[in-house]
Amino acid sequence: MSAQQPILDPRLLRAFLAVAEELHFTRAASRLYVAQQALSRDVRRLERELGADLFVRTTRQVALTADGERLLPYARRVLEAQDELLSAFTRGQRERPLLVDVNSPGLVSGRVLDRARELAPGSELMARFESGLTGAAGEMLAGRLDASFGRFAGLDPALRARLEQQPVRYEPMAVVLPEDHHLAALDEVPLAALAGETVYAGAGNPRTLEWTDLARHLFEGRGIALAPPAPVAVGAEEFRRVMARTRTPVLVVVDFPAMAETVLKPLVDPVPLSPVSLVWRKGLVHPGIDALRRAAVELAGEEGWLRHPLDVWIPATDALIMMSPS
Repeated sequence: MSAQQPILDPRLLRAFLAVAEELHFTRAASRLYVAQQALSRDVRRLERELGADLFVRTTRQVALTADGERLLPYARRVLEAQDELLSAFTRGQRERPLLVDVNSPGLVSGRVLDRARELAPGSELMARFESGLTGAAGEMLAGRLDASFGRFAGLDPALRARLEQQPVRYEPMAVVLPEDHHLAALDEVPLAALAGETVYAGAGNPRTLEWTDLARHLFEGRGIALAPPAPVAVGAEEFRRVMARTRTPVLVVVDFPAMAETVLKPLVDPVPLSPVSLVWRKGLVHPGIDALRRAAVELAGEEGWLRHPLDVWIPATDALIMMSPS
């Protein structure tokens, strides 16, 4: 019986081809809308699976080895065949509107969507407001939604296996307080100052399980209580009304829209980060997805969204996923 042949992931071949054509890892990563570290890992993985060195890397240049030159025409033919297959079966899908969940107005996802519309003026990218990646994931897998944004590590592994993601931003977290709260006068709220407080983080909302889970990790060992499940308030005005009645601080991100009679204060010591990814259904081919991915890369580079100071908090699982391709 012959040994089983390895099955090469087309993504690895695309990584190889981009580097082979650019002869520059940074330019190749930008072309593929991925982090340079992720691209380098894909190339090393392909080299391991083929048992050959494909590039000579120095501090000044990247060059193909003899094995890399030999692989190049095969990689092009394989990827051209895959592109032709996908084009034949997804032509109608590529022409329809792309439905993009931006969660709430004013967040980072809206900025990515706006830039993507500029990059793909011939495509219709329509906003949806699903309020939570867990809820959006179910809609994506059911075909009622195409893309969303949020904490990918907070999804069930069975859901993650059917989705793809691209890191967009490490978003600093904040707390919304009533105007007369005893912490409201501070410019920034140290996490230790929340000890003894009960903070709302979406408990009881089945669409935002990933956010409540992140809060649970953050509050653990700090004496901060997670507010118990409550009826879900739909809409900014209803949310404000319920908060005014309960007077419970709310865990949010720094770009959370302003609400009357409240103040938003960044959290520090350390700065807790909410990892935001662009998420879409595996196998989805649409020019709008390409535009979203490019927009995320451009904005992250311009705004430094994937850089952060040293004194930060982020769960290890999230940090690993944010450094990896889907």
